[in-house]
Amino acid sequence: MALRLGYKASAEQFGPKELADFGVLAEQAGFDSVFVSDHLQPWRHDGGHAPAALPWLGALGARTEKITLGTSVLTPTFRYHPAVIAQAFATLGLLFPGRIILGVGSGESLNEVPLGLTWPDGKERFARLKEAVLLIQQLWREDRVTFDGTYYSTDKATIYDKPEQPVPIYIGASGPAATRLAGRIADGFITTSGKADTLYRDTLLPALAEGAGKVGRTLDDLDLLIEMKVSFDHDREKAMHDTKYWGALALTPEQKSGVEDPIEMQRLADALPVEQAASRWIVSSDPEEHVEKIKHYVDLGFRHLVFHAPGPDQARFLELYGAEVLPRLRALGV
Repeated sequence: MALRLGYKASAEQFGPKELADFGVLAEQAGFDSVFVSDHLQPWRHDGGHAPAALPWLGALGARTEKITLGTSVLTPTFRYHPAVIAQAFATLGLLFPGRIILGVGSGESLNEVPLGLTWPDGKERFARLKEAVLLIQQLWREDRVTFDGTYYSTDKATIYDKPEQPVPIYIGASGPAATRLAGRIADGFITTSGKADTLYRDTLLPALAEGAGKVGRTLDDLDLLIEMKVSFDHDREKAMHDTKYWGALALTPEQKSGVEDPIEMQRLADALPVEQAASRWIVSSDPEEHVEKIKHYVDLGFRHLVFHAPGPDQARFLELYGAEVLPRLRALGV
């Protein structure tokens, strides 16, 4: 499978119009896809943003011609009823045939608890995600769906406007259970870079293959997408400093577990030294070195690389990456 190279539109860092401008630039720079998170609240209170993903995808689709658009990720289990997501993405699929991907995950308390929702344990979040995806798929496949699940129900519900080309569903996961689920019922799998090799090689990819095998599929039948955390600039010191905005990504799961307030998340992130903030990122000023570090993830088996840059000058990043990094990656011949 040929490499697909995408751009992660940082909805937590930029407002909707500016972010859409970057999506247009990404298509012009030669990227294959644009993915956006669907957050109610950003990681930071000061200077943070949280544009709604659904209208934003429609706006970007209208301004572009061929680039694939998707969510990485949206949670279809708390703020939304799964049927609402089924309707929204069916509409996007009709408007932009073959260009829409629904990427889903089990969610974060930061986005749900502020609305007065009770945040359940991981077991329930997983069960809700599985049930939501199955309901969405059934609504796209059938008419007058009566669904009586543990968490969701419908009574003779119909999505009347369905696209001719089904919208692929990708499941984002960082643990084996949700990864096996992706292998069984999804079209693709989403994870993030910057973690120990053993997680990908010994846990996630074997779990994905196991889930796929249960329904007669292999990893070649799935799109393996990884969000690549990259900070690339000719000035290495600037590339390091840019990662500070995203210090929250370097917090341990224990440090950020249960944190629902962007002000508190920002305080925790800002307390980290720049070396720790940069630890989740491939930081480089040399394109050859940069590509060699990215190739490591290709060698692990990932074929859809979505690049997330932390700096404020996204236009500069897109120009540099389009000119110096994307051609080198495509030249790998995989």
